Amino acid sequence: MKKTIVAISRAYGAHGTTVGSKLAALLGVPMFDKKILDLASERSGLSSEYIGKLEENITGSFLFNLAAGAYSTHGFHHSYDVPMSYTAFTAQANAIQEIAKKGSCVIVGRCSDYLLRDDPDCVKVFLYAQREDRLAQCKREFGLDDKGAEQQLRKLDRNRSNYYKNFTGENWGDVYAHDLSINVTGIGTDGAVDVIMDYLKAAGRLD
Repeated sequence: MKKTIVAISRAYGAHGTTVGSKLAALLGVPMFDKKILDLASERSGLSSEYIGKLEENITGSFLFNLAAGAYSTHGFHHSYDVPMSYTAFTAQANAIQEIAKKGSCVIVGRCSDYLLRDDPDCVKVFLYAQREDRLAQCKREFGLDDKGAEQQLRKLDRNRSNYYKNFTGENWGDVYAHDLSINVTGIGTDGAVDVIMDYLKAAGRLD
């Protein structure tokens, strides 16, 4: 297999971690999801728990131009003049870029699709699911009724969208930013893996 990095972005309820894990096992490559938090923690000195909860706490008030101003052609760098949230994000960004340099892998979330957008070895995938399936997942995971699940799903989508917009300046889930968008509803996680594998074969990335 040619060097291939599959960066998976996903909506809540689309089972991105499961798809990523199955795909990585089939390809025989490592998968990075929460492992990135530990690497970012080592870089920044912040706890992995804090970094992992960034997505829940970022609001629309964080200015993207602040982040853009601290970006260099050599990667993201630390600045003591920016918020702690940006320090945490830049640590994640640097960790992802280093992981990508080492070889083939699957990376789930963490804005990896944006961070590796110019990497010719990266295939960017977006996973989504039908709203009723996502609501059902909310009910199961959080023990909510219909109204509570609706509110929770809106909150999760808003948080993920704000996080992505604030740190990349782009719109989360934009179909034009991905090589492949897959509706997991109806085909399940195994079907989603099959679709990705078919794409990799058609793109000449698999022997």
